[in-house]
This record gives sequence, C-alpha cells and structure tokens, in this order.
Amino acid sequence: MVTPESVQKGIEAGLDCAHIEVIGDGQHFQALIVAEAFSGKSRVQRHQLVYAALGERMREEIHALSMRTLTPEEWSQAGGAAQ
Repeated sequence: MVTPESVQKGIEAGLDCAHIEVIGDGQHFQALIVAEAFSGKSRVQRHQLVYAALGERMREEIHALSMRTLTPEEWSQAGGAAQ
C-alpha cells in the first residue's frame, strides 16, 4: 500500500524541497510542496515537475494527487515558516 510518507520520499528524491507535507488514504493524496525549482513556472509546469519526480509511481501506484505548489517566497508570504 502506498503511504503519504512514501509519496513524500518519492517527491523529495526528484525535487529539492524547502518544505513538503503529504496526507492521504493510500489512493488519494494531498501535497503541499515548496521548492525553488517552481520559480518562474506556471501551475501546470510545477505539477509536471512533481509528476516527473514520482515517475512511474504516478501512473501505477498513486490514484490521485492534489497539489499546492509554492516557491519559498510564496510560502513565506502565505505565512509558512522559513526552513
């Protein structure tokens, strides 16, 4: 069974995250991902970076992933803690 922790590790393996939170029930997941790599990227491009980090797992193991993708600056402006 896929866990939020395994999804988080998969994202972190392919993307340098300043902050990440993943919750889910084994099929449906929600993620908050803060990464400098998102700077200058559209929402679609940001999601593509996360999908690329997860690779085949996105097609084979993870049924649904809802994402909020922010740059560190956006995260700070939204009240997130600096890490």
